[in-house]
Amino acid sequence: MERPAWAPQGIDISVPSVSRMYDFYLGGSHNFEVDREAARKAMEFLPGLPKIMQANRAFMRRAVRYAVDNGIDQFLDIGSGIPTFGNVHEVAQAANPGAKVAYVDHDPVAVAHSQAVLEGNDRAVIAAADLRRPKEILANPEITGLLDLDRPVALLLVAVLHFVEDADDPRAAVAELRESLAPGSLIVLTHASYEGIPLPKEEAAGTVGVYQNIRNPLIMRSREEIGQFFEGYEMVEPGLVSMPEWRPDTPQAPEQEDPYAFSGFAGVGRKA
Repeated sequence: MERPAWAPQGIDISVPSVSRMYDFYLGGSHNFEVDREAARKAMEFLPGLPKIMQANRAFMRRAVRYAVDNGIDQFLDIGSGIPTFGNVHEVAQAANPGAKVAYVDHDPVAVAHSQAVLEGNDRAVIAAADLRRPKEILANPEITGLLDLDRPVALLLVAVLHFVEDADDPRAAVAELRESLAPGSLIVLTHASYEGIPLPKEEAAGTVGVYQNIRNPLIMRSREEIGQFFEGYEMVEPGLVSMPEWRPDTPQAPEQEDPYAFSGFAGVGRKA
């Protein structure tokens, strides 16, 4: 298989990547046939996956604008993936040119492509680090050199926690990050769940099996379990809801939305 110029040396391009599969769902070009094959298999069980990803991105953009409107000018996006149109720095800096964005991902492809996209932008950086090791994130010089953690930050955990198994204690990682944030900081979070998917759980579980087979387990948590990640935060209205229901740009009747857009949950919390 020929290695494209954007694919860094040292990565195995014969193994599917979650971030490149996500890029494929969103119509991006930074993915390989092995990623597309795995994504298509997942879509055999859950054909609405692209719509779910689009709803996820749309929520993220609304949440970023909400943060800027409420005086936040620093963003820490963990599990940021491969940048696509309308990424956090584009949305935040369009609303406030002085906004600063630190991206974090452990996928070498996501890091390499982010470096290329962010070249020349002195208010956005990418750091190679893992959500499961918060201390490394908080001590990373790329992040500490850009963000002032003594001031409020919007912490984005968008479509990432469902790839962290319970054995790795994601609640402890999120709590450690929360303790490092200044009062007034926000947490912006989305998470996959069987709740809301317009299919029987037994059918949707086939997609979970695909991710299990590529050694990136997809953990489907309940609304109650997802709500526990907001411990220590005050929920912003309308609370923990499906993605289209969180402060939509325009009023739209639920029946006008694709049913798959209501899969999983999204919410924003504020640290007192």
